Amino acid sequence: MLPRLFGNTTANCIEGGNIEQNGCGKFNDITTKALKAIKNLGITHVWYTGVLEHTTRTDYTKYGIESTHPATVKGEAGSPYAIKDYYDVDPDLAVNVEKRREEFKSLIDRTHKNGLKAIMDFIPNHVARHYKSDNRPAGTYDFGQNDDNSVFFMGHNNFYYLGEQSFGCNIDAKDCAQEIYDEKPLRATGNDCFGAPSRNDWYDTVKLNYGIDYRTGNRRFWPIPDTWVKMLKILKYWASQGVDGFRCDMVEMTPVEFWAWAVPKVKEEYPHIIFIGEIYQPHIYRSFIYDGHFDYLYDKVGLYDTLRAVMCGLTSANSITYALQHTSDIREHMLTFLENHDEQRIASDFFATKATRALPALIVSVAVGNQPFMLYAGEEFGERGMDKEGYSGMDGRTTIFDYWSVDTLRRWNNNGEYNDEQLTEEEKALQEYHRKLLTLCNSEESLKSGRFYDLQYANPCSEQYDSNRIYSFMRGTDDEVLLIVTNFDDSTRQCSVNIPTEAFAYFGAFGSSEKVIATELISGEEFETYFTPEKLIELTLPGNNGVILKFKTK
Repeated sequence: MLPRLFGNTTANCIEGGNIEQNGCGKFNDITTKALKAIKNLGITHVWYTGVLEHTTRTDYTKYGIESTHPATVKGEAGSPYAIKDYYDVDPDLAVNVEKRREEFKSLIDRTHKNGLKAIMDFIPNHVARHYKSDNRPAGTYDFGQNDDNSVFFMGHNNFYYLGEQSFGCNIDAKDCAQEIYDEKPLRATGNDCFGAPSRNDWYDTVKLNYGIDYRTGNRRFWPIPDTWVKMLKILKYWASQGVDGFRCDMVEMTPVEFWAWAVPKVKEEYPHIIFIGEIYQPHIYRSFIYDGHFDYLYDKVGLYDTLRAVMCGLTSANSITYALQHTSDIREHMLTFLENHDEQRIASDFFATKATRALPALIVSVAVGNQPFMLYAGEEFGERGMDKEGYSGMDGRTTIFDYWSVDTLRRWNNNGEYNDEQLTEEEKALQEYHRKLLTLCNSEESLKSGRFYDLQYANPCSEQYDSNRIYSFMRGTDDEVLLIVTNFDDSTRQCSVNIPTEAFAYFGAFGSSEKVIATELISGEEFETYFTPEKLIELTLPGNNGVILKFKTK
């Protein structure tokens, strides 16, 4: 969740409105009632996005926080990934700005008291163009404070310097009426832009130097780069404040050698801390897991992209098999999701148009392995993300740049009650479906720790089994087996599933020539069916849905 959005109850926001016009959620809005309701969904961890102090157009100078030139701020609220002070939290999120760190610490404590763990962002690759820490511990220095800015690269520098090149006024025309922003010497921009940035670049950020000279390709990691030392101190600082993990932004843009050095040092003092990496290059996944010590990595390029394509009718359900095979040896380390702040909302006009079209993908995402699943606040209600908020524009995403209120979350909030009184029947049903499925993943042993067996190869496309729209697999332990069959088509499908002899042998299960009782775990219904390699299992699959059938094998 973005606390800025989560607790905001302003009903009629203005496109591009400021904080006075549109309001802003606070740490204190994430109450015990809210946390209990979140946990009741089957959630175990909450990732608080946008916690660190970042650029904004809101004036906090009376609190000793320097303002940021508007040409280097995206939207009114600013990007949560243009960090202005790694040791401080966003003043927007505090009721009492002077007590903002205490309010965040109270949220962490409140999260723990309600049986949940707290994750926060760590942004290693870049900082805001105007970075200044007012809360850094004694004996530490700001990024760039001791740099030699006369050279492009130096091992102990924190930034890359581009000499006399100009930032210029090429970002946002409305800002050109004000004093033109420039910096001398110009520094490289966060998305590895080593020239004057354009509007399509991460122009509000500056790239950090981890010891790689991008002009020569040389990698200088000894002596330990100053950026490494600063970042380790930041990680340890927030670990000492009680957070349970870090979602690390764009880790592939930083060297794995840094993580190999830093993560063990953090875990030595704080063994419970988990590290989640946002990453989009499959060929380096294993390096970041085995060398970089990441607990989990985004499964975006593999499973998410495949499921999206299947939902939208752009590829066959058989493609799910191939996506899973590419990460079969690291499946437990792959974090699955169907929405996050970077991706379009499922129910938006830019994706599936209806949230229920994602239910088979939801089953696959949570049930194909022992990996964690990430739910984006509002996804469980079918939030459409079709607002034109300001800088973000109408693109099917929920803005991270603007002050805004999310319709479904606001109605679920219901004056702090967090109940379904203002939800539609469709929203209630979707929330309940998520609750049942996520709760099953925490309670059913086969889903928590069971083995996986893909059934697509044993069920080629036929009149009885359309493998272009149907995907099936098994999960199981030594004592029980689950048969999971999903239907990605809008219409009801009759389906005959073959479970081969090899699958029974894999799970140590024994088939019976007699009918047995199977329990469908989502609905709770029981029915008779065969469970043997000699007979097909006949099913009626509702459109955009699936079944999880439980068989006792002992």
